Parts: sequence; C-alpha cells; structure tokens
Amino acid sequence: MKTLREASVGETLKVRRLNGEGALKRRLMDMGLTNGCEVFVRKVAPLGDPVEITVRGYELSVRRSDAECIEVE
Repeated sequence: MKTLREASVGETLKVRRLNGEGALKRRLMDMGLTNGCEVFVRKVAPLGDPVEITVRGYELSVRRSDAECIEVE
C-alpha cells in the first residue's frame, strides 16, 4: 500500500492505516490523522522533509519519517 511519503503534490488521499506504536501513533491521531479521513498534499519541501498537508480544514507539516507510517489510498 502507498504511504503519505510517496504521495505527489496536489493529490487528495484517504488515510487507511496508521503504522507505528505508542506515542507516535497517539500523536498522529491527536493531529487529526485517523482512519478514513481525507488529506490533501499541499507541498513537499525540496529535500522531501517535511510534507505539508491539509487535514480536517487546517494545514499540518509532517516529518518524512512520520509520513512513512501513514498508509493512504
């Protein structure tokens, strides 16, 4: 399955699964990234870190390592 790190700018995707354990998974969920929510990829920094997304009506920057833990379709 595709991860958020592999997404292209301008894509709208649905979160299917959050990989990771404990504090990482809780932090992602606290930021609004839950199963079934839609995310829009706004920007990716030149070196790929961070990824800026729109989720639930607000902008969020996610580290590349955290974006690898978010499976999307």
